[in-house]
Amino acid sequence: MESEIQVVEDAMRAIVERQAARFPAVEGSLPIYRVLAYHLGWLDERFQPTGVSSGKRFRPLLCLRACTAAGGTPQQAAWIAAAIELLHNFTLIHDDIQDRSLTRRHRPTVWALWGDAQGINAGDALFALSQLAALEAASQLEATRGMELLSRLNETTLRIVEGQVLDLSFESCDAVTKDEYFQMIERKTAALTAYAAWAGAMVAGASSELAERFANFGRALGLGFQVQDDYLGVWGDPSQTGKARGDDLRRRKKSLPILLLLERASPDDRAWIQCAWRQEQDLDPATVERLLTLLTQYGVEAAMQETVRRLHCEALACLGELGLPAERTAPLHEIVERLAVREA
Repeated sequence: MESEIQVVEDAMRAIVERQAARFPAVEGSLPIYRVLAYHLGWLDERFQPTGVSSGKRFRPLLCLRACTAAGGTPQQAAWIAAAIELLHNFTLIHDDIQDRSLTRRHRPTVWALWGDAQGINAGDALFALSQLAALEAASQLEATRGMELLSRLNETTLRIVEGQVLDLSFESCDAVTKDEYFQMIERKTAALTAYAAWAGAMVAGASSELAERFANFGRALGLGFQVQDDYLGVWGDPSQTGKARGDDLRRRKKSLPILLLLERASPDDRAWIQCAWRQEQDLDPATVERLLTLLTQYGVEAAMQETVRRLHCEALACLGELGLPAERTAPLHEIVERLAVREA
């Protein structure tokens, strides 16, 4: 996979380094493009080269493999895959500020090192860089198709913002339904995976109908990815996730485990949970431990695992509906299998 994704890494570095060359760091000021390189896993916090993990990069990989499945080459999708990964990382930097997350990928977050204001600047810069990468991709296509690629990327960004607004608002709302939760994650997470699969097919020259079928696959995959993320946010191994056990509970996230717990809990337990969520600060360790006990008591962990399995089955069914030879969709099938067992 690392060699496969190298065309995307090269495109991302080219975009970042091109702009860095045009804006040399002023002595005494924050070298913003080095901050971006830190977040992207290329430099450490002293701005020295590092070999740390750059993240899963599964969204650009999905784009590359969708392009290949649709009859194109990875090189055709390199620029739009880079745009997708830069856009995703813009959302991560801003999410870390909003969630007050101190670490990501076992390292301090951008805002934790350089403050909220510079974190916002770094996120904004990544958004602009994603647009520049998308323009490179669009320039290689026929004009109408290129405009559609750009328009849909920006619409996808709006869907992500809408999803984040819902996610944050759910934290202070007692009555959140599972339907509302899935509407939220379809925007916050699945919109970008749907776009990644659609865009890969689009730059390969797929018909609109076939590209939409790729989008359906990406959407189901994204839903499964987010539900698995919610599972790991409660039960994940800290050595794998880089976050404390039960971190989503501590931060009072209205993720799917809590919604399922509220659905299954006795009236007394439900009232206690809702009271805990009305607090205006992070939950203390004793409250987190009680929540973990209740999640076990009401069988929520098994229900989460079954939901992930069902969504991955839906994604595989969408792959079958592409109507393409099995050897061309096998790499996409492998992504589903790998995500189904991921631990971080």
